[in-house]
Amino acid sequence: MSLLLLKINHICKSFPGVRALNDVTFSVDAGTVHAVMGENGAGKSTLMKCIFGLYHPDSGNIELNGQVCPLENPKQALENGISMIHQELQNVPTQNVMENIWLGRIPYRKNMKLFRWVDENRMYTDTVKLFKELHLSIDPRAQVKSLSVAACQLIEIARAVSYNSKIIIMDEPTSSLTEKETAILFSIIGMLKEKGVSILYISHKIEEVMKISDKITILRDGKLVGTYSTKDIDENFLIKNMVGREMVERFPTKQPEIKPGKVMLKVSRLESANPHSFHDISFEVRQGEIFGIGGLVGAQRTELIESVFGLRPVQSGSIEIDGRQVKIKSPGDSIKNGIGLLTEDRARTGILGKLSIVDNMLIVNQRYSIPRYRSGVLFLNDTRRRKDCRKYSDELSVKTATLDTRISVLSGGNQQKVLLGRWLMTDPEILILDEPTRGIDVGAKYEIYTIMRKLTERGKCIIMISSEMPELMGMSDRIMVMCEGHMSGIIEGPSATQEKIMKLASSY
Repeated sequence: MSLLLLKINHICKSFPGVRALNDVTFSVDAGTVHAVMGENGAGKSTLMKCIFGLYHPDSGNIELNGQVCPLENPKQALENGISMIHQELQNVPTQNVMENIWLGRIPYRKNMKLFRWVDENRMYTDTVKLFKELHLSIDPRAQVKSLSVAACQLIEIARAVSYNSKIIIMDEPTSSLTEKETAILFSIIGMLKEKGVSILYISHKIEEVMKISDKITILRDGKLVGTYSTKDIDENFLIKNMVGREMVERFPTKQPEIKPGKVMLKVSRLESANPHSFHDISFEVRQGEIFGIGGLVGAQRTELIESVFGLRPVQSGSIEIDGRQVKIKSPGDSIKNGIGLLTEDRARTGILGKLSIVDNMLIVNQRYSIPRYRSGVLFLNDTRRRKDCRKYSDELSVKTATLDTRISVLSGGNQQKVLLGRWLMTDPEILILDEPTRGIDVGAKYEIYTIMRKLTERGKCIIMISSEMPELMGMSDRIMVMCEGHMSGIIEGPSATQEKIMKLASSY
């Protein structure tokens, strides 16, 4: 018989113009994985932040072990045995790994009369012990800023586990992880369940949720749809109840009459200035095609496209756009040549959290199309700015009460839509999308896929990096696979299989 550990009672939470949660009630048993599913804006992250003390509910309460527990702040949540892995990484990049793990709990040497000296040996030993238990191979003394997004995600997971909490909230914990790293996480979850720890699990990866969860609570538009035993439902039931409609296809059908045209981007023998990055990469992208780039973490996919965009220096090689050779030494050069880049990590390199939707969406177009938005010599034409933003906000179905809303309060998926709108406003001929649907629900994914297809029908080129195999195969016309900084092969989309991609991703 399961022991009731956590109960959410009639939680309501509103923001200006938005009812984020409306009378949500469900319970979580000890030693189980309880998934919370729903589209972006359904209220999942808001609910988790209420449980963790980051938000205060307008009404309702939270019970722990049968007792109402007011959680005024994260400190109280941690003291009551609740920890959280946030959707947006919370690492301090200027500190090393072990300092991030024990942030706020740094051990000090004993018997120091005049000064408090950090006990680095103890901190190192505790970190090594923790990593050994979790089967993680990360150097505790490595600077976080030098690590990949996947490694940073694993550090977040390790920190949450280190609190010895009875409830761990995991908000998109595998968004940056490979299949191997995801398997490590699932092993950690299994170990925690055996100890009676409960996991509140948010993910848009439906196959993953069906595999790991015991129960699933579905939210839609801030309201509870229902709580179900995972073994009693299937993926179709889950998708239908998340989006409120049937989803017949996961990917939009490509029009057969649309054929790739002339070569728009040609990269020849590109060599990174960093000897540990990519080497001798050549490929072409044609007008009207989606060119996928696959590979395992560490394959240097992001490093390659950031170099093409001018964010990283190259040692040698050339880039041609529409048959003419161009010199790209900065993002400004790329933008002037009709290239846009949606970066992999929206929190660190995408959103400007303290600014509004308008300012975030316009920051690139306004810089390079300033006459359009000028009103006189010193002022901007706010009417025109808002008109342009409203157009793309509506087209991308951004859920917000007003364009003046700070982007940081939007859900992760809606933030991603704003960033996509930022680049669509520049009308690029070549659009690079690095993990475009990370942290986005199945319904919003389809909307973004549809926009991608429409762009290619207009003759635009899209380069898409994706770690999701179904997405890579379902959307790409051709797939270039990378392994350890080298191009290991290019597969025509219709003939692509997971086996072919994985074989190329693991050898060159």
